[in-house]
Amino acid sequence: MAAVVAAGFLAWEAVTWPRVAPLETRPPASTAFIDRYRTVEREAGRPGRVQWTWMPYTRIATSLKRAVVVAEDASFFSHRGFATAEIREAIDRAVKEFGLPRGASTITQQLAKNLWLSPSRNPVRKAKEAILTWQLERALSKRRILELYLNVAEFGPGLYGAEAASRRYFGKSAAELTDDDAAELAASLPRPSTWHPGVSTRAYRRYVDDIRRRMERIALPSRQLE
Repeated sequence: MAAVVAAGFLAWEAVTWPRVAPLETRPPASTAFIDRYRTVEREAGRPGRVQWTWMPYTRIATSLKRAVVVAEDASFFSHRGFATAEIREAIDRAVKEFGLPRGASTITQQLAKNLWLSPSRNPVRKAKEAILTWQLERALSKRRILELYLNVAEFGPGLYGAEAASRRYFGKSAAELTDDDAAELAASLPRPSTWHPGVSTRAYRRYVDDIRRRMERIALPSRQLE
């Protein structure tokens, strides 16, 4: 019986498994996190409106690319999708200093989760995340992975992607963001429902300042940010 159940599960996974290759040339039509937000909102009797506008990588301000990488995954351009000792140390420091949620992961892992998975941390979901992370790194360039991430990341309730966030919080395009604007947006990623530009909580402001310092201190490959 167990073998039959296992075979059925594997067959189902094979049929429903996400396709990574199309992302090389096309943006996703939606994401798991956007779909979940809409469902939760509608079940609560609310419209479930989403703000989401795609922005090509070359038009997103270099300042935001730099801010997000140094804040979320400083080794992004050199690792193969999974956390290095350096990343784990940075996570531990952020947890202690700024009260950020533990369990942060690389940009590629976050992208896999946002596109296709649930927020849960059960072993099956984590295994799927690992496989999808490997597939993303194998199929896509680092620039494309970062482009996708910047366009699907949550920056506030019902607010997805750098362009929508920039318009909402600063009244301008993501192409026009300053270093200070970029640090504020990057600082919202760990807690998008409560941390965002305009919030004056001490922890959020300290984290923004920390990101600004790291933007000046951490060297990233300039050609990857163009």
